[in-house]
Amino acid sequence: MTKPFRFSVTAPPWRGSLPEWQADLRRLEDGGFHAVVAADHFTEGWEIEPLVALTAAALSTTRLHVQTGVLGNDYRHPVLVHRMAAALDALSGGRLVLGLGAGWLTSDYEAAGIPLDPPGTRIERLQEAVAVIKGLFRPEPFEYEGTHYRIAGLQGAPAPVQQPHPPIFLGGGSPRVLRLAGREADIVGIVASLRAGTMGRHAVVDLARKSVEEKLGWVAEGIAASGRSADDVTIEMNHWLVRVTDTEADAAAFLAKVAARNEVDVELLEQSPAVLVGTTDQLVDALEERRESLGISYLQVDAGFPPADVESLFPLVARLG
Repeated sequence: MTKPFRFSVTAPPWRGSLPEWQADLRRLEDGGFHAVVAADHFTEGWEIEPLVALTAAALSTTRLHVQTGVLGNDYRHPVLVHRMAAALDALSGGRLVLGLGAGWLTSDYEAAGIPLDPPGTRIERLQEAVAVIKGLFRPEPFEYEGTHYRIAGLQGAPAPVQQPHPPIFLGGGSPRVLRLAGREADIVGIVASLRAGTMGRHAVVDLARKSVEEKLGWVAEGIAASGRSADDVTIEMNHWLVRVTDTEADAAAFLAKVAARNEVDVELLEQSPAVLVGTTDQLVDALEERRESLGISYLQVDAGFPPADVESLFPLVARLG
C-alpha cells in the first residue's frame, strides 16, 4: 500500500510574543505541513518544553498535528507521560503524535545531573515505558510488573480521542531500538546511531543510503516479530540537510561544499535518503523514488541544518502533501 506523503517541521522558535508565535504556526498550517515537532532537550539551544508548547500550538491551530520529537524517557515517568499525552490528545481534538525515545544527548544528562546508563539499559527502560503508556490507554485499570516500573491497578484518564491511543512514534539508528520500533510503533523514525551522544561526521556517514537500507531491515525484523504487516507502520525520515535551490547547478555546488566540510564523498550526500537538496522538481522526484523503493512517506524537513527559509518548501509540500 502506498502511503500519502506527510511533512513535519520543528515548532517555530519562541520570539517573546505569543501573537507572533501563533502567526508562525498558522503560516506552517496554511503551508500544508502535517505536524510541528518539539524536541525534549535542556541544552544546545533548545528553549521550549515540548508538552507545554505543543498544547499551546494545538490551541492556536485547527488542523496542524503536534508531535513530541521525542520525549526523553529518562526525564519523565511513563505514568506522567501518559496522563499529559491523553490530556493533549483530548484538548487538540485528536491531533497528537506521541514520540518517545530512550534519551541520548550527553550534555542533557550532564547539565541536569541525571545518570547516563548504558544504551542497553536505556532501551530496556524505554521498552517497559512503551508497555506502560499503551497499557494506561486501555479502558480497564492497568497492572504491570517490570524491572524498571511497577503499576498497581492504575486507571488511565482521560480517554484519548484517537483510539486505541495516539500514534506512537519511535525513532532510532541502532538494531535494538529499531527492532523495538518495528514491534511497537505506529511511526518509525530513521536517524543516525546516537550511541556517541553527540552529532558529527559519524552521523553523516551512518545515513548513507546503504546504511539506511540496513536500518530499514531491522525495522522489518521487528514488524515480522510482532506479527504485524508492513502496512501497519509508517516510515519517517529525519532530514539533516535540506535546501531548495533555484537550479540543479546550485544544488550540486552546495552539496560539494557540505561534503568537503564533512570530509565525505559528494555521492554519499547525493544518494542519502536523509539529504534533501535541489530544485523543487528534483525533490519531488527524489521523494517519490524513496517512497517507492524504501517506503519513506513521513518527512521531517529540518531535523539538522534547517532550510534558510521554511517557506521555500511550501511548493514541495503543496505538490506532494
